[in-house]
Amino acid sequence: MDNSDPEAKLNERPETNEVSIDDGKKNGVNGGPVAHEYLDYEPSGWLETTLLRVGSSTDDFIKQNRSVMKTVTLFALNGLVIGFFFGSLYHYLTYVNEPLELCHGFGSLIAFLGIIYFFIIYFVVVKRLIGAWFERTVWDRVAKVFSKLWTMIWFRCCLVIAVFAAIAVYLFIDTRDDPSRLISLIGLFIILLLGFVFSAHPGRINWRTVSTGLLIQFIFGVLFIRWTPGRQALQCFSDKVATFLSYGVDGAAFAFGDLLVRTEGVFAFSTLPVIFFFSMLVEILFFWGALQWFVLKLGQVLRAATGTTVCESVIAVGNVFLGMTESILLIKPYLALQTPSELHVVMASGFATVSGTILASYIGFGAEPAHLVTASVMSAPAAVCYAKLLLPETKRSLTTVDNIQPVEVEDKSVLSAATRGATNGIALVLNIIANIIAFVAFVAFVNGVLGYCGNLIGSENFTLEWIFGKVFIPLAWVMGVPWEECELVGSLIGLKTVVNEFVAYQRMGEMKREGLLSPRAELIATYSLCGFTNPGSAGIMIGAIAAMAPGQREVLSSVAVRAFFAGCGICFMTACIAGLLMPEGAFI
Repeated sequence: MDNSDPEAKLNERPETNEVSIDDGKKNGVNGGPVAHEYLDYEPSGWLETTLLRVGSSTDDFIKQNRSVMKTVTLFALNGLVIGFFFGSLYHYLTYVNEPLELCHGFGSLIAFLGIIYFFIIYFVVVKRLIGAWFERTVWDRVAKVFSKLWTMIWFRCCLVIAVFAAIAVYLFIDTRDDPSRLISLIGLFIILLLGFVFSAHPGRINWRTVSTGLLIQFIFGVLFIRWTPGRQALQCFSDKVATFLSYGVDGAAFAFGDLLVRTEGVFAFSTLPVIFFFSMLVEILFFWGALQWFVLKLGQVLRAATGTTVCESVIAVGNVFLGMTESILLIKPYLALQTPSELHVVMASGFATVSGTILASYIGFGAEPAHLVTASVMSAPAAVCYAKLLLPETKRSLTTVDNIQPVEVEDKSVLSAATRGATNGIALVLNIIANIIAFVAFVAFVNGVLGYCGNLIGSENFTLEWIFGKVFIPLAWVMGVPWEECELVGSLIGLKTVVNEFVAYQRMGEMKREGLLSPRAELIATYSLCGFTNPGSAGIMIGAIAAMAPGQREVLSSVAVRAFFAGCGICFMTACIAGLLMPEGAFI
């Protein structure tokens, strides 16, 4: 047979290419793709040959001039953005007769592009040109001087006294018209005192970490709760988040129909499907590396401020955006090296925050988006503060900022990441539905039993909510809840701690619709419920970490209960600061 004949090659069937179905199944690994052999083929005809040569030349040209092509693409993209900006400016000046608002219309475009180009100019121009010089000549000198001063006890004492005095003066001026807000300060002090009393190693507490984390949480509260422009900016951002999440309703309406989604507003069909949409976008950002980069940068800032390890700081920031099991992937390679104190921070921060993925669920129950976003942001530094108070570090960490590596992305394309993100939402949605159905039914069952027992002794209101309301009245009061509403908020705290936060938010939504909660009580309840501190989440957290680091199973079992109570304390700390700083009449 002549090997130069193309037809002969196509007709040739070598024995090595004959693979049976059973052989193909054996070649696949865990259901993976089978390694197929290529068929011998040579192009024929001038048109096919020419097209192949042009395609090959184009690929070679792009590979050889990749940097030039990237620069041209960036210039073209920036030209389109700038052109669109000036077109919008012309339309606004010519046809729009409204004042400029940074949260709507052309003002929002200015704010968005301003933020984007600020970071582009900083990282692409400023940091590259003067970043190394600034670190060598300014930052290193300041760090050396501060480190030298920090070794002097008189400097530390003066600094602490100055900070406490400034906070005391601020609170005195801010609360003189409404001194009842200072009750929340009592609650904050009691929670911190309990953390110190039940600390595993009181003598090893790093007070710099505790005090700095608390100070950052307080500053966030001042910026986003007390300061009117910051509160308005956060309100604008939370409105955009709610609008962004509402786009998922269009997909739900297409799948389930307008009757269930828009007309009746059935929770399982109108709110939970938004999780598919958000989960898909999270995976896309993860594939591009944007989410890891952003979390790592913020984690490094938190590490520099609090003196914690990079893994602890990254996980605290990551829990604001990701779920408690998804954020663990950011430090997955280092879980086996974590000390008990570091694992305690990982678990406590996961319990104390909620992921952006399920914000739509809480919003669907009636919670205010701005309160939810603020609670998640404020809980990040508080998690480091309170976790290190309850379980201080007694061992040397094996992970530093120098050896931590970025997470490897499994997907090969954006479409693959988007598809995987959407399908990952299935487990989350089913988990939420299962939890709501099971625990609501369980609460109803327990209330039925308690009601039966109550009727036998002449008490008709003997329910689980009534018991929790009585038990948590003191806690609700020291957090700043008006006395007449402490029993209602206490019942919500009990439901969230013993059952889960979904049931608690669902009940809070009913109370809100019935007009049983004042704005202040609703504010404090929203912050105190904003966390995954419930038995089901504890099991999920332990199982996830144990699956990624089997060698840490014993350590997880020993710190899980302490981390659970740390998560509760962090949520209550955030609620206390919110009650302390939010003045009457300024509720979002």
